[in-house]
Amino acid sequence: MARVPLAPRLLSLLWPRGACPHPTGIGVGGARRGFAAASPPAAAPPSRRLDLRGIYPPLATPFTAQGKVDYARLEENLRLYAEIPFRGLVVQGSNGEAPYLTQQERLEVVRRVRQAVPKEKLLLAGTGCESTQGTIELTAQIADKGADAALVVTPCYFRGSMTSAALIHHYTQVADASPIPVILYSVPANTNLELPNDAVFRLAQHPNIVGIKDSGGNITRLGLFVYKTQHEDFQVLAGSASFLLASYIVGASGGVCALANVLGMPVCQLEQLCQAGHWDEARELQHRLIEPNIAVTSKFGVPGLKQAMEWFGFKGGFCRAPLLPLSESQVMELHQDFSSNGWL
Repeated sequence: MARVPLAPRLLSLLWPRGACPHPTGIGVGGARRGFAAASPPAAAPPSRRLDLRGIYPPLATPFTAQGKVDYARLEENLRLYAEIPFRGLVVQGSNGEAPYLTQQERLEVVRRVRQAVPKEKLLLAGTGCESTQGTIELTAQIADKGADAALVVTPCYFRGSMTSAALIHHYTQVADASPIPVILYSVPANTNLELPNDAVFRLAQHPNIVGIKDSGGNITRLGLFVYKTQHEDFQVLAGSASFLLASYIVGASGGVCALANVLGMPVCQLEQLCQAGHWDEARELQHRLIEPNIAVTSKFGVPGLKQAMEWFGFKGGFCRAPLLPLSESQVMELHQDFSSNGWL
């Protein structure tokens, strides 16, 4: 039996027969179907202050055995990543162990990465602190080191008080003061706090807030962000390679994916397949990326990511305490997650 392309198959499952035409005008089996009335012309998309479309690895920070930042290994990784068609790089994110770096180290990492990376590659830098004032100050300092945009994670220590009103006030103050565009960052697995939808919709209207990285994995939420902010200068980035295909289907602009530190070329290939509309090939590649991505994120975290980087020719280096390296049994399980999907 001939295979029906993925997009029409999805429509056939999601759209009941006989009720009304399919939303794209494609019927079951791919035949064109007419609409009863013409749709109003779509509004022109807003001009973009910063084009975020593409894939970004959230860089790992290699450390020496003595716990010092290993700048030589970091720069070696940057040379290798230059051969991969990333839109840009993220520094000082969760996978960079940003909470474990001193402020001086954070600024020096940004400076060195900017120095090594061509200007056409965007440099997004994490600047989120627990206080609004601390975030404002760090954002200004990191902007001075060459970052193109600030990735600002939700403050979460006083989680019970982080209402929509508090978060809107926080991000508005930061964006008002920031010399570079601000990207919201919601990562509930680490903060146990999800940036509320109503706060995102409100903040998307701020002229200096240009997007969100959402790592929660709720595709309905991502699709709603795309839909509700379509007339704003605001873009949505998926925060994981596990749901990258689904994110592109609902209109995301790109992804910040830990797995791109290890399998950068395949993650970029997945983006290219989605952009070209090759959905069957994209689905097959997405399936092979899910287990490795889980392994280097929720399963084994940064120690797993750094171990996997070493297998693929990159320099993961040591983690900084209190993070511990993987045990021998964990290393074997991590290897299985990659080899069983054809990557090792």
